[in-house]
Order: sequence, then structure tokens, then C-alpha cells
Amino acid sequence: MGIIGEMMDIDFVASTGDNFYDNGLTGVDDPAFDESFSKIYTAPSLQKQWYNVLGNHDYRGDVEAQLSPILRALDSRWLCSRSFIVNAEIVDILFVDTNPFVDEYFTKPGGYNYDWRAVLPREKYLSNLLKDVDSALKESRAKWKIVVGHHTIKTAGIHGNTEELVKQLLPILEENNVDLYINGHDHCLEHISTADSPIQFLTSGGGSKAWRGVMKWPANPDEVKFYYDGQGFMSVKITPAQVDVAFYDVSGSVLHTWSRTKEIFSIV
Repeated sequence: MGIIGEMMDIDFVASTGDNFYDNGLTGVDDPAFDESFSKIYTAPSLQKQWYNVLGNHDYRGDVEAQLSPILRALDSRWLCSRSFIVNAEIVDILFVDTNPFVDEYFTKPGGYNYDWRAVLPREKYLSNLLKDVDSALKESRAKWKIVVGHHTIKTAGIHGNTEELVKQLLPILEENNVDLYINGHDHCLEHISTADSPIQFLTSGGGSKAWRGVMKWPANPDEVKFYYDGQGFMSVKITPAQVDVAFYDVSGSVLHTWSRTKEIFSIV
């Protein structure tokens, strides 16, 4: 990541969640923050702003710790919030907390204690979140729109599609002409493009556990443009006229690329 980051002269880094395994942080003084973040991403090119969303494993710990300004004081690169927007002029990037959408975490928590402070009552939280996402996308005048969340919408990975997001979030993204949806959750790298949606679905979940050896192919296998059951990462390069996506393995070898262009000026 450091080498590719230097080659591309990156502006920032985005994390797709599950920032700390297995059960998030125990508090702001948890040594895991230093051991799993500050002491890991030491390359000069990675000393940029990090934008982080929460994953389901993060919700099994002290969520408020990850949101705390105390962590930012410990490492100024760290920025984590439930849902927020990064305006980079030619692109607006919405980071969305997808965890409260998943019914299973509430009905069948599997013995885990999820930190739902500030989320309950759930129905009100989700209603407000969906309205905020819709409003932010409608107000956006950026050439490109990207949404980042932890959970999958379309995937061939072990977790399968998150049906709650397919039903509740995806229609809003499609209505507002979102270009990319980037997620983690599945421990793989993949690119899915479907005939019924203009959105490109990109999974970058190869930061830790991988090599599951399990896939859930969609009804139409041609939708899977790329799938790598291993560790790695991805990059996104954006200009007013073009977006370029690349996936890499742990050695920095390019595994898959995708590009799309747009007219810089609209013809009236």
C-alpha cells in the first residue's frame, strides 16, 4: 500500500470497516489502536487523512471510543464517524453506517453484545439516515458520486447480498446517479456490474482474514467482472473526465482495472 500510495501521490485513505478485530475497541486506551493502526500503516505515503466507517466487528466493542476525538489526538490521521460526507470538489464521497440496517444483529446477535448507543430507536435512526443520504446526494453538484459502507449490496462472497440494503438503500443510490458503491465485509476483492443497475459494486475486504474458499455466485455469473479470494487493496483515481479503479494483491501487482469517462461539459 505504501509503495502504490507513493506512486499515485494519494490524497487520503478510506477504510471499509471492521477496523479492529475481533470485537472492536474496549475503550480509548485500548492498545489495539496503536497495534492495529498507528504501528501498521507507517509508510510515508500513508501519513494522510484516513476516513473510516464502522463494521459489525467494531459494533461488538466500544463504538464511542472509535468516534472519540481522543483517538484523533493520539493519531491525527484517524477520522471515524457513523455517517459523513467528504467533499472533494469533483467528487462527493458519502460514508454510510450500514450496520443498523442488518436485522440479524438485532434479532439473532449470536451471543455478541452490540453497542447500539445513539442508534436506538432503530426505526427513527434508519429513517433519518436514509433521508440524510438522499438529501446529500440530491444537493451534490459533484461530477462523481461515491458511497462507502461496510456491508455488501451486490457480492459473490460468503456473506451474500445484504437484502436490507438492496431494499432500502440501493433505490436511493440509483435514483441519485451514484457511480460507485464501495464496501468491505466480505474478505475478498471483487467488482460486480449488473444489467439492472448503473452502479459499479466494488468490494475491498482483503485487509486481514481472507482465503475463505467459499463463493456465492449470483444467478448471472457474467455480473462478476472480477473476484479474488485473497488479501489486497484497491485504489480510485478521479479526474473531472474519468475514474480509474485498480485492485492489487499484497505485493502490489495489479489484478483488475476498470475505468469510466464522463463529458466534462454538459451540452445544452
